[in-house]
Amino acid sequence: MSTIEIEYCVPCGFLDRALTVEEAICRQFADHLERVSLVMGDHGVFVVRVDDEVVFDKADDDFDVDDIVRRVRSHVVAR
Repeated sequence: MSTIEIEYCVPCGFLDRALTVEEAICRQFADHLERVSLVMGDHGVFVVRVDDEVVFDKADDDFDVDDIVRRVRSHVVAR
C-alpha cells in the first residue's frame, strides 16, 4: 500500500488542482493506497509524492492530470 502526498500553494489558489488530482488518483488506485494527503504550501509549490518520492513538480513539468496519474501508476501498481 502506498501513500500519496499532494502539496499545493494556498495563496496561488491551487486547491482546485489538488482536489482534481486527488480525485483522479483515488478513482484509479483506491485499492492500492493507504492514504492520500493534501498538504498546504506556498511560493507556487505543486508537488505530488508517492511514498516520499517526487513524481510530479510544477516547477519542472506542465500541469496535466492524466500525466500525473500515469506517473503515480508507475510507482503504485509496480509494488
